[in-house]
Amino acid sequence: MNINENDFRGVDLNLLITFLVLYRERSVSQAAQKLFLGQPAVSSALARLRALFDDALFIRTAQGMQPTARADFLAQRFAPQFERIRSILFDSDEFIPRASQRKFTLGMADWVEIWLMPPLLKQLRISAPDIRINVIATTPFEDQAYIEQHGVDMVVSVTRDQAPWLRRETLLSQAFQVLWHPRQLPLSAPLSLENYLRYEHLLVTYRSRARSIADEMLAQKGMERRISYTTPHFSSLPGILQNTASLTTVPQALARAWIRDFGFCASPPPLALPEFDLSLLWHARHDADAGRRWLAGEICAIAENGAAPVTA
Repeated sequence: MNINENDFRGVDLNLLITFLVLYRERSVSQAAQKLFLGQPAVSSALARLRALFDDALFIRTAQGMQPTARADFLAQRFAPQFERIRSILFDSDEFIPRASQRKFTLGMADWVEIWLMPPLLKQLRISAPDIRINVIATTPFEDQAYIEQHGVDMVVSVTRDQAPWLRRETLLSQAFQVLWHPRQLPLSAPLSLENYLRYEHLLVTYRSRARSIADEMLAQKGMERRISYTTPHFSSLPGILQNTASLTTVPQALARAWIRDFGFCASPPPLALPEFDLSLLWHARHDADAGRRWLAGEICAIAENGAAPVTA
C-alpha cells in the first residue's frame, strides 16, 4: 500500500461525505437535513472544502447550486470509493438466493420487460422464490441518471454512455425485421425498398422525435418514409398492425414472438441497418454486492438463450 500519512493531514473524511451529499442535493439546506446538521455547520464545511480544493465547487444559480467542473471530477471519483468502504463495513459478502427476501429494482424500457421478465421470473420462482423484483420504466437517455441518482440496482439498456463509474456487461447483439399483418397488407418477403417507402410506418421513439437510424439512412439517399404514428411503447404496436395498413421495424427476436402470437409477416429491411448491443449496466459501487452479482448472472443466462428488441 503506497500511503503517506502526511498526504492526509488536514483532510477530514466527514468533509468529503458532506461534499458528496451537497453534490447530490445541490442545496445547503437540504444537505443539512440529510446530514442531521445545522445549515451553518454545512456552510462552514463548504468553506473548508473550497479551501481544501482551491475551487468554488458550487455556483449559486436560479436553478440552485450548480457544481463546477472540479466538483464533477471529484464526485465521479469519490462516490465509488466511499460506497466500497460502506460495503466493506456493513454488507455481508454472503448471498443465499433460496433464503433471501431481498427486493431488487431494475430499470428497463417496455420492450426489455416483454423479453426479459417472463423467463427471468420463471427461473427466480425456482431458485429464489421470495425475491421481489421492482421494474421501473427508463429510456436510453435516462438510464445513466437512474443508476447514479435514483438507487436503481441495474439497468438493461442500449445506451452507449461511458461514465467512469459505469459498469457494463453486453448481453447480446440483435438485427432488425420489418413486420406487417397479411390481412392489412398483401406483401411478400423480401420487402422491396419501393414497398417500404409506399406504406405508413409505426415508430417507437423516446423523445417525440419522429426519426431513427432508418430515417437517417434514407435521408442520405434523398428518400423519406411516411411515419404515421409515434409512441414510447412497443406494446401498443401489435393491435395497431392488426387494424391498419402499416409497417413497423423491430428486432428479430421480437419479430419471432409476434409472428407466433399475432400472425404477422416479416422481412429483412431493405436497408443495411446496423445491429445493436443490449447491455446490463450498474454502478461501480455495487461491484462487491453478492446479491447483485448473482442476479446479473441470472440475467446473463437468460440472454444466452434469447434476444430483445429496440427501436429503428
